[in-house]
Amino acid sequence: MFTGLCAFPLTPFQNERIDYSAFERLMKNLTDAKVDSICAMGSTGLYPYLEKEELRTVAERAVSSANDIPVMVGIGSLRTSDVLKNASIAQQAGVSAVLLAPVSYHPLSETEVFSLYEKVTAELSVPLCVYENPGVTNFTFSDDLYREISRLPNVSAIKIPGMPFATEEGRGRLAQLRQIVPESVSIGVSGDKFGVAGMRAGCDTWLSVLGGLFPRTVMRLIRQVNSEQAELATQTSEQLEDLWQLFIRNKGGLRVMATAAEILGYTQENCLPHPLSPLQGEDRTSLESVLAMKLLD
Repeated sequence: MFTGLCAFPLTPFQNERIDYSAFERLMKNLTDAKVDSICAMGSTGLYPYLEKEELRTVAERAVSSANDIPVMVGIGSLRTSDVLKNASIAQQAGVSAVLLAPVSYHPLSETEVFSLYEKVTAELSVPLCVYENPGVTNFTFSDDLYREISRLPNVSAIKIPGMPFATEEGRGRLAQLRQIVPESVSIGVSGDKFGVAGMRAGCDTWLSVLGGLFPRTVMRLIRQVNSEQAELATQTSEQLEDLWQLFIRNKGGLRVMATAAEILGYTQENCLPHPLSPLQGEDRTSLESVLAMKLLD
C-alpha cells in the first residue's frame, strides 16, 4: 500500500465531540478520487487527542467507508503500553497498516526509541510505517537507528521529512537511505511543499496533508512526475507558495486544512478541539485567496 498518494484527512470536531458526519464527507471525497491509501488519524487526524473509544470508532468508520482502499491509522502515545492498546484497537478495526511516531514529553534516547518499535512490531499482524517528524516529536532518527528499526518484523515503510528535498541534496539523501534500509521497505516523503521534489527524486509514496482535502491535486502532480510532465508538477507546486507559507507560519498544515475544510463546507466552523484553533485575520484571508486561484481540486 505504500505507493502513490497516501491521503491524511482531518478528524473534525464540533463542540468538543468528533463530527462523524463531516468525517464521512471527507472520506467520501477521498474514495471518489480513488486515492491509493488513506491515513486516518495521522497528525492531521489528531490521534494524540483522541480517547481510546474515539480512536476505535474513527478506525472502524474509516475502514467501513474506504471502499476497499487500504487504511492506515496513527497509534502513537506517550507510553508503550498505550501504543500497544492503540495497535490492538486498530487491528481489530481491520486496518491495513499502522503509523508510529516516537511521541514523547521527555526527550527519548535512541535506545528507548528502538525499544518502542521492537515491542510494538512484535505484537503486530499488519505493516508498520515509521514516522519521523522532528518538528513535532523533537526526535531525529540516525542512520544507525533506521538500519536497526527497518529490519524489525512488520516494518514496511518510513515516512521522512521533506526538508532535504529543498535542494539537490535530497536525491543523495534518498539514495543513502536506500542503501541503509531493506529493499522491501518503502520510503515516503512528507511535508507537502517538498512532495513533488521528493517524488521526482524517487520516493515511493507521498504522505500528504494536502491530499487529505485535495486528493485530485496531489494525484495529478504524482501522475505528472511519473510522466514527461515533471517540470509542470514543479511549476504547479511553486504556484502554491502562498499555501506553503501558511503551513510554515502555522507550524504545519493542520490549522490550514481545518480552515479550508470549513470554507469549502466539509465541516462546521472551528472543527478543531480546544485549544487548537483555525486561521484568523490575514492568514484566513490569504487562504481564501489561494482557494480562489482554483489551483486546488
